[in-house]
Amino acid sequence: MEPFVVSARKYRPQTFKDVVGQEAITNTLLNAIENNHLAQALLFTGPRGVGKTTCARILAKKINEDGAEHTDEDFAFNIFELDAASNNSVDDIRSLTDQVRIPPQIGKYKVYIIDEVHMLSQSAFNAFLKTLEEPPKHVIFILATTEKHKIIPTILSRCQIFDFKRITVKDAANYLKYIAEQQGVVAEDSALHIIAQKADGAMRDALSIFDRVVSFSGKQLTRKSVTENLNVLDYDTYFTATDLILQNDIPNLLVLFNDTLTKGFDGHHFISGLASHFRDLMVCKHESTIALLEVGDDAKKSYGEQAKKATSDFLLKAIDVANDTDLKYKTSRNQRLLVELALMKLASITYDGEKKNPESVALDGKTIDFIIPASFYRSKHPIPKKPKQKVAVEEKIGVQPSKITTIESPAIVQHKNSDVAVAIEEPKVAIVEEPEIEEIVPSTPKKININLDSKRVSGLSISSLKAKKEHELQKKGEVIDKTQLPKEIFTQEDMQKHWHDFVEIIDKKGQKILASNLAADTPKLKSNNTSIWIELPNSTMKKEIEREQYDLMEYLKQKLNNYFIELHITVNEATAKKFAFTPEEKYQKLREKNPAIDILRKEFDLDL
Repeated sequence: MEPFVVSARKYRPQTFKDVVGQEAITNTLLNAIENNHLAQALLFTGPRGVGKTTCARILAKKINEDGAEHTDEDFAFNIFELDAASNNSVDDIRSLTDQVRIPPQIGKYKVYIIDEVHMLSQSAFNAFLKTLEEPPKHVIFILATTEKHKIIPTILSRCQIFDFKRITVKDAANYLKYIAEQQGVVAEDSALHIIAQKADGAMRDALSIFDRVVSFSGKQLTRKSVTENLNVLDYDTYFTATDLILQNDIPNLLVLFNDTLTKGFDGHHFISGLASHFRDLMVCKHESTIALLEVGDDAKKSYGEQAKKATSDFLLKAIDVANDTDLKYKTSRNQRLLVELALMKLASITYDGEKKNPESVALDGKTIDFIIPASFYRSKHPIPKKPKQKVAVEEKIGVQPSKITTIESPAIVQHKNSDVAVAIEEPKVAIVEEPEIEEIVPSTPKKININLDSKRVSGLSISSLKAKKEHELQKKGEVIDKTQLPKEIFTQEDMQKHWHDFVEIIDKKGQKILASNLAADTPKLKSNNTSIWIELPNSTMKKEIEREQYDLMEYLKQKLNNYFIELHITVNEATAKKFAFTPEEKYQKLREKNPAIDILRKEFDLDL
């Protein structure tokens, strides 16, 4: 059984033409050799696995060829490789400079390849400077490193620098296809593209991944087997997730994310991949940027089809949300919730559903009687030029009789001091002062019925609430006559008792802030026996009570049997409690309560 040789060694390029993705550098080196224009100190720098050491070996062999040697001649006696990671001392460099003086036995040049040169110590660099600047004519130095910034400037200035670039996904996939054909492996293009993307620009890594996947799958290399072996998310997952986002299907989107987690992927992997997927869709929106999409031909078609479904505005917002989640992921305490919240935001970008207010939700599917403000009718109907007709309006809009005015029913009547248009249901006779009626609009319906399934009506305005209250009273046949309301005399003690009872009731209901504000001062009764006065330390508390005073006053009116009481609130900021915050202020407070503390501090010479 022959020993297995990894592909990175077995298929290591032997000529410059075999080097993948570095055509600019290989062509430069070939021209320099042919024109005898090669520098004596070269620095190869770039990411790992892109061909730095391989090019150094090919160059070392190439410069010693004169056409008379055998094809398998490798000039091993002329090539010296030194690993600077383990030979980084001054003594190692001195030993190297001693060997440099000896000319080559075979060939024209001795080539010294120093790999990972950035690992040399500062003193070793300094010891190497003179030899590097003026080496013997038969010596060429080739330095290789992945971290050029760690090399001192005096070394860089003595070298001819070649920057190796990352190998593109396309070049890596094409070379993997060649390797697969050499080994008799049938591989899908999409599978090779996934391997090339996973390698992240390093050809050596791509070949190592290729060997691992072939060991797992055998001679048939499919996209499914590659994604399963490499533990990467198939882009089908992102296509499905994007479709669900565009459909605003949050439940199934969360289920898809949960299924992804159960397969062993973490949320960071999922959200970062989704951001990259949105980026790929964005580059598919324009013909000039499709070249930036590093996927196979089959995948390009899928990206193009989905890119047509998503707008550029949606993709920009989606990329922003996904990228923001990616940045916050590591610092989040609840990482799963962070990703789920991001997915819900993504699914809501294109959601244009109706925003419902609480009343429309509560009354959903019901029909209510509603009175429309008169301004609506003024804008929709002109004031008719008709003789006045008969109907009773007194009990509808509460005006004082002085002159008979007749109105036909049905009609809508607007009183000049009211913001409510009243629907007159039955024809009656009323004594009405003519100037009191602002407009009379003929109307067919006796009631205005609004079906909330077809149209939402907000009930939060003051005029609508007032209209609804008056309409309920009219339906019950009630007429408010203030002269008939009770006005019993009560004592201040009775008023204060019921006030505190109300505070306890709302406190138990959970209205803690309002209860606290009402308990801030003891209410007092003024001389007219109907005005209740309280004094508060700030205007904020006053506004809170004024906004919620309706329930309070209704409660007091019923308990005291007096419907003419009024609430007056004054603000006196001088009554606000002073709180101590600094150590000095706390000490002053304690000294005010107990002067002996100051004597104690002076006696024992204490500091605050």
